[in-house]
Amino acid sequence: MSAELLDDLALIRAAAAEAGALALSERAKGLDIRSKPGGSPVTSADLKVDALLRNRLLSARPDYGWLSEETADAPERLTRRRIFVVDPIDGTVAFMKDRPWWCVPIAVIDGDQPVAAVIHAPALNETFEATLGGGARLNGQPIAAADVASLDDASVLADARILEGPQWVEPWPPMRFERRNAIAYRMALVASGAFDATLALTPKWDWDIAAGALVATEAGALVTDHHGRPWAFNRADPRQPSIVCAAAGVHPLIVQRTRSIPLAL
Repeated sequence: MSAELLDDLALIRAAAAEAGALALSERAKGLDIRSKPGGSPVTSADLKVDALLRNRLLSARPDYGWLSEETADAPERLTRRRIFVVDPIDGTVAFMKDRPWWCVPIAVIDGDQPVAAVIHAPALNETFEATLGGGARLNGQPIAAADVASLDDASVLADARILEGPQWVEPWPPMRFERRNAIAYRMALVASGAFDATLALTPKWDWDIAAGALVATEAGALVTDHHGRPWAFNRADPRQPSIVCAAAGVHPLIVQRTRSIPLAL
C-alpha cells in the first residue's frame, strides 16, 4: 500500500470523525429541516457537515476534485485525476429521527475507481475503511464478506416488496429481509458479513455508493449493477443504474434473476 493512499485514508478518516461529531452536535441544538426538489429532506446539519468536509479535504488536497450530495455539481471535477466523493449524512431520515443507521461516507476516486474509503457511523461507534489492495477493516480489525453459496434463508438488506410481482422469470427462495436507511451503511454491513446482500433496481448516486463499493470489494464481496456490470465513477452523470452488493457466493445467483429487468439508465 502506497504512502499516498495511507495519507489519503488518514485524512478522510479524521474528516469523517469530525463530521460525525458536528452532525451530532447540530442535532442536539435542533435542526432546521426543508425539502429539496424531489421531496427528500435536507437538514441544517447536512449543509454544515458538507461545508466542513469541503474545507478540510480540499484545503489538504487542493488539486483534487469534489462531488457531494449537498454541493452543486460542476464539470471541473471531470478534469481532475482524483476527486473526493462525499455524502455529508447518508441516511438523513434516520438521523432526523434519532435512529442509529446513518453514516458519513467519503471516497477518494482515482480515474474512475475508488482507492480509499471511509464509512463512519457515529451513533454506532463504527468506522469501516478500505484502501485499494489493502483490505477492509471495521474499527481497525479486518472484515470479510459472508461465506455463503445459497440464497435459501439468505439475509438481505432490501425492501422485500422488490422481489414481489410477476416480472421474475426465476422465482426467489425464502430469504430474510431487513431495512436500513443509509445505502453506504448497508454495503458496509455486507462487507462485514453481518448480511449476505443488499440490492436495489433503481439508480443510485455516486456519493451514496462509492465508499461502500471499495469497502465491500476489499472485504471479498462483489459489487455491480443488476445486470452484473461493474461500476465506473467520476463520469458526467454521477449515478449508477442499480446495485447488487453481495457475498461472492450469492452475487451470481442474484444477478441470474435480476438481469431480466431492464436497466433504468
